[in-house]
Amino acid sequence: MQIAAIKVSELAKRGGVTAETVRHYTREGLLAPTRHPDNGYQLYSTADLERLHFIQRARKLGFSVAEIRDILTHADQGDSPCPLVRDFLANRLPQIRARIAELEALANRMEQALESWQDMPDGTPDGHSLCRLIESFPEESPCSHKR
Repeated sequence: MQIAAIKVSELAKRGGVTAETVRHYTREGLLAPTRHPDNGYQLYSTADLERLHFIQRARKLGFSVAEIRDILTHADQGDSPCPLVRDFLANRLPQIRARIAELEALANRMEQALESWQDMPDGTPDGHSLCRLIESFPEESPCSHKR
C-alpha cells in the first residue's frame, strides 16, 4: 500500500492549522516526516494528519507540547498513555481554577477602576504625575494578593 506524501502546506491545510504550526510540531518532535530524496522537502503521511488532529485535540484540552510529546512517546512504545493523561489533567485543573480566580479578581479591579475614573478629568504628565487615573487607583497591600 502506497502512503500518500503530503507537503507541509497541504498537511497544514488539511489539518486546519498554519504551515508554521506544522513546522513547530515537527521541530518539537510531535510529527516525524520523511525527506524527499531529490529535493529534501519534508513529506508527511496520512498517519501524520491523524496525529496532527490528535495534537489539536490535546491542545484544546490544555496539554502542553511537552506533555503531548510524553503522551505520544508512550503510545508509540505501545504503552497506554491514559494514566499519564489523567495525571496531567488532575494536576493542571487546580492551577487552571486558581488562574480563573486571579482573572476574575483582575476583571473586578478593572471594573472598579473604570467606574471610579468615569468622571475624572484627563491630565497631562507634569514631571510628578504620569497618568492620574492609574495613580489614583489604590495599591493593594503586599500580602493581599498572596495566598
